[in-house]
Amino acid sequence: MVLDMKKVYTCFCTDVIHEGHLNILREANKYGEVTVGILSDAAMIKFNRFPTVTIDERKKIVENTGLASKVIIQNEIMYDQVIAELKPDYVIHGDNWCKGPESAIRQNVIDNLVTYGGQLIEVGYTYNENVKKIDDNIREKLAMPEYRRKRLRQLLKLCPIVKTIEVHSGLTGLIAEKTIVEHNGELDQFDAMWLSSLCDSTAKGKPDIELVDMSSRMRTIDDVMEVTTKPIILDGDTGGLIEHFVYNVRTLERMGVSAVIIEDKTGLKKNSLFGTEVAQTQDSIENFSEKIRAGKNAQRTEEFMIIARIESLILEKGQEDALKRAFAYVDAGADAIMIHSRKKSPDEIFVFCDRFRKENSDTPIVVVPTSFNSVTEAELAQHGVNIVIYANQLTRSAFPAMQSTAVEILKNHRALEVDSKLMPFKEIITLIDDM
Repeated sequence: MVLDMKKVYTCFCTDVIHEGHLNILREANKYGEVTVGILSDAAMIKFNRFPTVTIDERKKIVENTGLASKVIIQNEIMYDQVIAELKPDYVIHGDNWCKGPESAIRQNVIDNLVTYGGQLIEVGYTYNENVKKIDDNIREKLAMPEYRRKRLRQLLKLCPIVKTIEVHSGLTGLIAEKTIVEHNGELDQFDAMWLSSLCDSTAKGKPDIELVDMSSRMRTIDDVMEVTTKPIILDGDTGGLIEHFVYNVRTLERMGVSAVIIEDKTGLKKNSLFGTEVAQTQDSIENFSEKIRAGKNAQRTEEFMIIARIESLILEKGQEDALKRAFAYVDAGADAIMIHSRKKSPDEIFVFCDRFRKENSDTPIVVVPTSFNSVTEAELAQHGVNIVIYANQLTRSAFPAMQSTAVEILKNHRALEVDSKLMPFKEIITLIDDM
């Protein structure tokens, strides 16, 4: 019997409605009047895939089922606000959230419902070939260049700060893609991936002096793109000769890369971590601006971003030089500015950001807090930073772990002693999707 006066709530974070969702909606209608929440884009990207259609389109898809009395937007992953406002008698959800990070959402619902006697009803999740095919199609769509390329610009509009982590292979790409954490009642994941020339060179056992050419870099991009969907920011070093840079811009754009960062130095590349310890020559404002303009003129879409990296603080040329260059590069067409520092304190970065923001409130600022790693994302956002890049931490954590394992095997002439430090291969390959 339908309990007409009861209030039922369920929430979806999907671009399509398949038979599994319809099953939940039909079950929900057995208990009363159904309100369906559509998770907002900003909430979706914290633990789920990036939406491929607009929130209005997603709302319309649910309305067209005829199984919802009302469709609303749920702006938070957790249900505190929506349950407080609706006071539903029942919350209906698939049972696929009982394990993993999503179990924190389930517990949040239970904790809210218990305060007034509401009830959680869980429906067996629908697993079959049709549902798998739909999910696979959505993932493939997200990986396509026309969807991936524009995603960094979309994220800049949605996120207080875009969290980006270094990857250098398909496997590290999968770690960036699939790592989701629950902490203090919130879910979170990385938003984008950084393909560092330093880490790419290191993974190939070669020095970071632009010895690994762009063709080899593009093979790494292909490896990562083949198994992921998140936007890619490429470390383009100096960009090379203008004639080469414009060609590479078009190639990267065509591949679906979202952005390239080029630094205002000339000559044989020396890693910025060395600062003034080695001879490094900064390009003139005029020459570097011309490179930016040429790259922008070579673009064929509005989505691709060229980000200008300023080395003035690294080379101890001071704030005035850094700011002068920043405004000149923006005038030349740079889509964002990256400011770098070797100091252990973020103070000089904060000074730059605050002064830049007084005159320019829109152009995104990118920061790589490798040296000043005590600073939090929230603190950076307070000073107007839009993108934070964790530029080499996966490489730096992998090397000592692998070296330690090699040493222990050599010392003990067997592998038993290292076994407790190893992840079972069965767990590693769960990252890898079956085709």
